[in-house]
Amino acid sequence: AIRTVCIVLKRTFSMSHCRPLLSLGFATKSDEGWLSSMFAHKVDARKDAHSNLLSKKETSNLYKIQFHNVKPECMEAYNKMSDEVQKELHRDASYPCEVIGSWNNWYGEQDQAVHLWRYSGGYPALTECLRKLNRNTAYLAFRKERSKMLISRRNQLLLEFSFWNEPASRSGPNIYELRTYQLVPGTMIEWGNHWARAIKYRQENNEAVGGFFTQIGELYVVHHLWAYKDLQSREETRNAAWLKEGWDANVHYTMPLIQKMESRIMIPMEHSPLQ
Repeated sequence: AIRTVCIVLKRTFSMSHCRPLLSLGFATKSDEGWLSSMFAHKVDARKDAHSNLLSKKETSNLYKIQFHNVKPECMEAYNKMSDEVQKELHRDASYPCEVIGSWNNWYGEQDQAVHLWRYSGGYPALTECLRKLNRNTAYLAFRKERSKMLISRRNQLLLEFSFWNEPASRSGPNIYELRTYQLVPGTMIEWGNHWARAIKYRQENNEAVGGFFTQIGELYVVHHLWAYKDLQSREETRNAAWLKEGWDANVHYTMPLIQKMESRIMIPMEHSPLQ
């Protein structure tokens, strides 16, 4: 009899502790949504390369972005030399490369030039171009002269996101913003999933120029390139995005993926195809 009473008490005690849990609402629809959000937006393990999942399949373009820190007193001469050499390369159809844009920083790191190149044909095109340039005496002389004007330089090889605009020449005048994001390693697919949906909020005013991610250089780096008429237009365009349903969610879910971010406001050089 004592054993029977203990079993009944045990069952009653257990149920009395279960009921409050249900009454607290852990089984309600809203709380299920809250709980699921803790585990949502995760990316399944994959065996294929991130670059194959995120980059454009219809093209085999490879991009290179260059950052040149120029001695302040040499900026004018540097721009002039860059103009002459880039025009010469564009005139020679045997070089499988083209300059997409060349800029001087206006806000951000000062006395810095940024160049974006496209190699049609991927890594083989890059290799062919470098081989030809290393035998081009005029270009070698340019590099030697340019080195006297520089404080430092670095570059990265990039692929373009499949859901972004294809960078194309545009008339000006415009200012350009290069927003650079250093992502948490392993989150590139998640970033791409969110931006594949979010890019539609930023294309109505034709401000989206191109989106890229690094393959060689600093890894897990994303570059978004935007064009605006001026700084006031930039502010109005960015503010307008917040009025569109869904944009806030993209910002909310991508912010935790970012380790570091940077914004450059850039002015096109005279010879840049992007004006």
